[in-house]
Amino acid sequence: MIQALIHGMILAFGLILPLGAQNVFVFNQGATQPRFFRALPVILTASICDTLLISLAVLGVSVIILTIEWLQLILFSVGILFLLYMGWTVWKSKPNPVGGQAERMSTKQQISFAASVSLLNPHAILDTIGVIGTSSIQYEGMEKWVFSLACVAVSWIWFFGLALCGKLVGQLDSSGRVLGVINKISALIIWGVAVYLIANLISGT
Repeated sequence: MIQALIHGMILAFGLILPLGAQNVFVFNQGATQPRFFRALPVILTASICDTLLISLAVLGVSVIILTIEWLQLILFSVGILFLLYMGWTVWKSKPNPVGGQAERMSTKQQISFAASVSLLNPHAILDTIGVIGTSSIQYEGMEKWVFSLACVAVSWIWFFGLALCGKLVGQLDSSGRVLGVINKISALIIWGVAVYLIANLISGT
């Protein structure tokens, strides 16, 4: 039982730690929203989406994605379009100094964008299936539940902590210049992920 718990925590942390579009977006919203609770939509959406992907991977349902080529093509295409659009939205956003009216994403935008970088990122989905799904095969019964819940718990804790770090950075940036740089870096990373997916799509055809 303890082995399954530790295995799930380490595995989930290893998968979620690398800097990607999802992490960048959560951090960015934590930094740019006026209050921490205003970033809850993106935190909850990213956490729920990861919980869904982990659950499907452990149950083996998501393996279907690996066997249906046209479904993969649609997933890649929609994901790329969303990432390109989101990168542009983040790039052109202009945070203002403290006391000014900054241009911030609405709750609807946060939810839709967070869902897109979570569910429409084929690379993340395949990682979840290939790593967490495959690793869960060695466990049965309660141990599989413990393994799965450990992965989910790490995901939730990580996104809350990431948004909180973003908020702290935003509070220290009274001029808004640092947030402007963060926006530009965030957009470049998001576009980089889109380019990576385009390359994968081309090489797979």
